[in-house]
Amino acid sequence: MSKDEQKLIPATVLTGYLGAGKTTLLSRLLTQNHGYKCAVIINEFGAVSIDHQLVVGTDEEIVELKNGCLCCRLRGDLVVCLNDLLQRRKRFDYIIIETTGLADPSPIAHTFMASDLADRVRLDAIVTVVDARFFEKELEQGPEPRAQVAFADVILINKTDLATPAEVDHLERRLQAMNALAKIHRTRQSEIDFAKILNLGARDVTAPFEMPPEPHHTHQHDHHECGPDCGHDHSHGHGHHNDAVRSFSITEERPLDLKKLEGWLSVLLLENGEDLYRSKGILRVQGVAKRVIFQSVQMLYEAVPDRLWYVGEPQLSQMVFIGKDLDEAAIRAGFRQCLAG
Repeated sequence: MSKDEQKLIPATVLTGYLGAGKTTLLSRLLTQNHGYKCAVIINEFGAVSIDHQLVVGTDEEIVELKNGCLCCRLRGDLVVCLNDLLQRRKRFDYIIIETTGLADPSPIAHTFMASDLADRVRLDAIVTVVDARFFEKELEQGPEPRAQVAFADVILINKTDLATPAEVDHLERRLQAMNALAKIHRTRQSEIDFAKILNLGARDVTAPFEMPPEPHHTHQHDHHECGPDCGHDHSHGHGHHNDAVRSFSITEERPLDLKKLEGWLSVLLLENGEDLYRSKGILRVQGVAKRVIFQSVQMLYEAVPDRLWYVGEPQLSQMVFIGKDLDEAAIRAGFRQCLAG
């Protein structure tokens, strides 16, 4: 993280479908010592249990808590709410935003990338809470659970005590196939070390980038226990579950042509619009001595030179794409057309 980014106030977005446990997670944030003085923005005070003994005082829509946190209600535009908080000059060094269970996180991500907040606040991470027992059924109820998983930087598989170990293992594989960029943690009653969800720098364009491991199938589960109509994808290439939302990666040793790459990325993001939720990667560009770091949120993207390649480090282009009903073959073909001649 650059020095300029370190000066910005980090913001974490908590999302998850109805009943997944994000309110419990937020309550823990409000009551436990995690070292930050937070401004917590929620949709309704009534949704979160705030013990009156924790409240120091109120200032219109802002509730002050004894642990140094502020809690306020989001009414209308997020930019207006954040600007109001910043102008009040209340003491806080972290922002937590809790969305409704039916919220699509993409507008919030766009808010931080394309508003006047960019020079004061940075989106640190989107944390999505998933119900270990009911997530499979929730996928059938609407598009929100898929979007919440696709945009996540961290996924908490919550209520693991209410599902069998095999069910949790299966769910984790499915989530990894849907979003290969997210870190996944298993929780009970939303209990987690806050160091795993706060101030991660996950949305920093130059944050450390790890390619997801190649999906694999254990013979014990995928080939012996599954029947022919199990619905699992047993191909060794991807391991997705016929989900509309999934992720895949590209690795290429040959350098890329910068002009071809810029042209292709512009077309790719324009043609896929809101269906290409996220992409991120490290690029080897011909004539550029440094690695180029790329990431996009739907149609907004940025690419910046990072650092020189280390001696002995494999000079590769590596990209991960996350989206809905993506034409993987077309994307791979377009990428190959960007190779330097």
